[in-house]
Amino acid sequence: MVYLSGLLCNEPQQVFRTAFKLKNRSILHWFPGHMGKGVKDMQKKLKSVDCIVEVHDARIPFSGRNPESFQTVSGLRPHILVYNKRDLANEDLESVIVNKHKENGLQNILFTNCKDPKCNGIKRLVPLVQKQILSSNRYNRSENRDYCLMVIGVPNVGKSSLINTLRNKNLLKRNAAHVGAIPGITRTVGEKIKISEDPLIYVLDTPGILSPKVPSVDVGMKLALCATIPDKEVGVELIADYLLFWLNKHGNFSYTDLIGTDNPSDDISEVLALYAVKNNLTLKVLDCEGKRILIPNLNMAAVRFVDAFRRGVFGKLTLDVDEIHSPMIKSSHKPLI
Repeated sequence: MVYLSGLLCNEPQQVFRTAFKLKNRSILHWFPGHMGKGVKDMQKKLKSVDCIVEVHDARIPFSGRNPESFQTVSGLRPHILVYNKRDLANEDLESVIVNKHKENGLQNILFTNCKDPKCNGIKRLVPLVQKQILSSNRYNRSENRDYCLMVIGVPNVGKSSLINTLRNKNLLKRNAAHVGAIPGITRTVGEKIKISEDPLIYVLDTPGILSPKVPSVDVGMKLALCATIPDKEVGVELIADYLLFWLNKHGNFSYTDLIGTDNPSDDISEVLALYAVKNNLTLKVLDCEGKRILIPNLNMAAVRFVDAFRRGVFGKLTLDVDEIHSPMIKSSHKPLI
């Protein structure tokens, strides 16, 4: 007998992992040469910059933001934090996130969805930029009638997409910044791109910059799950395992429909095998007798499983939900390792 409320159950309850263990933490430290060069190039361009727009993934509002490194770039300039991909995150948590940042002195925060031309955050960005610049000391640029922004952030959070969206909306012109679904598309600080005529605003697109040291396994795996670290650097089956761990930990068993079973599981090999069988994802291999047989393609199943999260199949998820509700977590992470 099983009561859906979970108050009475004669069946053994599933026990899930309470922590995600990783044998080789070095795989999370992805800091290719172009990132170090990018930071130096950004610092050289600072004299021509009036305002910093930091773009981050709304699904990980605190994980991986790397504010210490960006502070060396932004200096005393106005700083606006834009959380992109809000269509994939839990919008009910936005006010809590904003309040947590404001407690630590960060006042200008917007949430955007570059795929939505009517997005309120997109509409508010240019007026907010203008207001912040006009109320700041522009130093050597005080006589310039144009404004220059520098768009910064970790890889693959939508920096270039935001630039293109603003350009399309305000100037009705085609894309000028290169975009892609994998991190590292933008590798250098680009030339100025016009995004507005009145007020006259140009932006500098920059390469995504990660911290050379990831604070914890959870932060690193969340970055990988949100594709700010290339799948090949971490391993897509390991990323799929962390996704399974996170879903189980937070009681989200919607993946059972995807794999065709009523029972959640904490075994990623079992989950991927079930998913592969249901979707006919197979590999031809030779058995011990030299005969060709079909086996589940676990790697392809992992790719599809992770992609399902990235498309929002499991719902609008904010991976930092525990940090958001913890009074011990501030709006920034300092490297611990």
